[in-house]
Amino acid sequence: MIFLQQMPVVDEDRIIQTTDSLKNATEQFMTVLKDDPQTAFNQLVHIAIDFGLKVLAAIVVYIIGIWLIRRVKKSMNRRFERKHTDKTIASFTNSLISVVLTTLVIILCISTLGVNTTSLAALLAAGGMAIGMALSGTLQNFAGGIMLLVFKPFKVGDYIAAQGFEGTVSEVNMVSTKLLTNDNRVIIIPNGALSSGNIENQYVKDSRRIDYLVPMDHGTDADAFINDIKSLISKEARVFDSFVALNNIDTNCVEFVVKLWVKSADYWPVFHDFYKSLYVDLTSKNYVFAANRLNINEISSTKE
Repeated sequence: MIFLQQMPVVDEDRIIQTTDSLKNATEQFMTVLKDDPQTAFNQLVHIAIDFGLKVLAAIVVYIIGIWLIRRVKKSMNRRFERKHTDKTIASFTNSLISVVLTTLVIILCISTLGVNTTSLAALLAAGGMAIGMALSGTLQNFAGGIMLLVFKPFKVGDYIAAQGFEGTVSEVNMVSTKLLTNDNRVIIIPNGALSSGNIENQYVKDSRRIDYLVPMDHGTDADAFINDIKSLISKEARVFDSFVALNNIDTNCVEFVVKLWVKSADYWPVFHDFYKSLYVDLTSKNYVFAANRLNINEISSTKE
């Protein structure tokens, strides 16, 4: 209710007065057109030329304005590069400045056409509630973008998982964040949902750990197996620390755990390469991987 009371109100008398003026001008023109068509034609030509010049001026203002916006963005990009500004901040700032300057250019073009921008502003203010409701999601995303910019849960170039998607952050703008997936898809996530949801940043630390659970058949020599795995790890130069141990014994298998510490950038390459090396090496040494089995015992019965 307070919001409704504070909203600007359009002056109804002014609207009525403007409508009456247009009506009177139309009636006067029709009278002149009947009495003196030549004068009416000259008036039409004068109005058309005047309006055409305004349209031409508005087009020139728009072209110059867009050119200046591009120059400003290029200048800012060069400044960001010189100062090594974080790409997330640079992307968001460029997006914000682009929207603000483009809006100013459009308002200037409207003013050049002769439209009373004061009345336009009053009209927009009167419809502020409807506009606010229509843009509530956009405003939420804008606020979410500011939260991401302030708290920096990730930056451009980080590999994150959020909202059921994962990929490398390629851009953070005013209302959304773009992810580039491993299969070269572009995912656009609204900043509002992103800032209020869970985010897994896999590149925030320099190193990551890879875990493997290796189920082997009962009867596997634990000491020999662990030594063979350590020997295999020593051949992988991208691994700077490791851990191998017997993890679990159950009715189906003897389970070993293998943990490798690598640089974050090497996580997926090492994950797949070592998996293959693990399988090839163990198979060549005649180790038997565990498999689900169903044991059936035959019970013989004798009739008396």
